[in-house]
Amino acid sequence: MTGTVYLVGAGPGAADLLTLRAARLLAAADIVLHDALVDPETLAMAVNARLLNVGKRAHRPSTDQSFINRLLVRSAQRHKIVVRLKGGDPMLFGRAQEEIEACRAANVPVEVVPGVSAGFAAAAEIMASLTHRKVARSVAFVTPAVAKGLDGDEAWANAAAAADSAVVYMGKREAARVRDALIARGVPATRPAVLVESASLGNGRALGGVLAELDQLADAAGDGPALLLIGDAFARAAAEHRLNLETETKAAAS
Repeated sequence: MTGTVYLVGAGPGAADLLTLRAARLLAAADIVLHDALVDPETLAMAVNARLLNVGKRAHRPSTDQSFINRLLVRSAQRHKIVVRLKGGDPMLFGRAQEEIEACRAANVPVEVVPGVSAGFAAAAEIMASLTHRKVARSVAFVTPAVAKGLDGDEAWANAAAAADSAVVYMGKREAARVRDALIARGVPATRPAVLVESASLGNGRALGGVLAELDQLADAAGDGPALLLIGDAFARAAAEHRLNLETETKAAAS
């Protein structure tokens, strides 16, 4: 038999932010290959499925992408409904294209079910529009992270510097690099910046400041998944969530 592989967006975390289509597929799935940060409540919807954690975490042991690709094909040869459950939206920094191409090469049917991206959840968490009228007419979704074995470059920073609002994924550990790259491209060091951690999960947290303080915001953050929001559209949120960075950094280190 040849089943269908569904690349499903798990959303930013909260189970009730899943789309109805995603929930229906989880309920019907035979096997679910899921990312590491998918909420247990979301996984619980897959009542009849075998669950396999194939997640990737930055700077931690992770499942090799080529192995995931092969596993998807093998799963479709044994099961009718294969769900590849990805955090956020599969088509945004989710390596979806590699998995789509692997399925196509093996003549395995594949479909994509969109999800709520973490960038949208982060903006919602701090009640700040990414495209605040008269302030932001462009948004860049970027990441300084690169695939294993590839040389890093700063091309992502060109897009982030040119946009009115920049949403930086997988950038907490690279906060100093993000700061330096944007300032080197003419972004004012005083541009508002907010680090949003664990958006949508009920224990979300925001740390506000300016671009020059981005590394301090990252140092003060916890271990939850985080995004960096940079731009004048976040000025109010940055002020509302501004904390004593020296105190917060010491608390995080203790």
